[in-house]
Amino acid sequence: MLVLASVLTVVPFVAVFVLALSPDGAQTIPDQLPDEVTLDNLSAVLSASSFLRWTLNSFVYSIVSVVVILLTAAMAGYAFARKRFPGSNALMWSFLATLMVPIQATLIPMFVLVSRLDGVNTFWGLIVPTLANSQAVFLMRQFIKGLPDDLFDAAKIDGAGEWTVFWRLVLPLTKPVLATLGIFVFLWHWNDFLWPLVIAQTDEMRTLTVGLSTLNAESVARARIMASAAISVIPCLVIFGVLQRYLVNSIATSGLKG
Repeated sequence: MLVLASVLTVVPFVAVFVLALSPDGAQTIPDQLPDEVTLDNLSAVLSASSFLRWTLNSFVYSIVSVVVILLTAAMAGYAFARKRFPGSNALMWSFLATLMVPIQATLIPMFVLVSRLDGVNTFWGLIVPTLANSQAVFLMRQFIKGLPDDLFDAAKIDGAGEWTVFWRLVLPLTKPVLATLGIFVFLWHWNDFLWPLVIAQTDEMRTLTVGLSTLNAESVARARIMASAAISVIPCLVIFGVLQRYLVNSIATSGLKG
């Protein structure tokens, strides 16, 4: 069953790359495999200024979001896990309750707020509203809460302050969960469609997902669209390939305490 599920998962990606390497207008899947392979579609896409701009926008949107979300989630997770202050549990559960609110319910108020602050067609308007990630904070809180108390007691005995404990103790120990969150946050923002579609109203501010949807609306050749889609998948594969060992370590050690 796992092999079958794996095959069904891989087939769409194989189809995308086959279509991307097929000559424009050639007879290809699902009827048959192409008679020849060409790189013309890939070169045409890479030479298009709009595609390069969309790719740059997606990288800025994804990478900046990953860095800020991981840093703020780690800080908030450390505070919720190791600090005692009035209303901490109520605040944490209130924060988690936002997960039950669909983004469609807050889309219009958020757009009105950002537009009144002149954030339409800007990077900060694209990035800032997506930085409050309650799921990331919860995962960091649970991971840090499971770290041995003796480590924090030893740091306090050595005279380490809060920032020293956070930067030199917490962050190094949370590398597995940070890498795991980094993968998910990058994929969420790289594949995000709804908010970039609303806030980026000019061609030069579109992200890759929004740009590819406009290609389909403009009746661009199917092979060119598949070539664009194939190239857009590569960064996700690279990120996962680089960080997968941390993901495996996080899963392997998730049940260990002390």
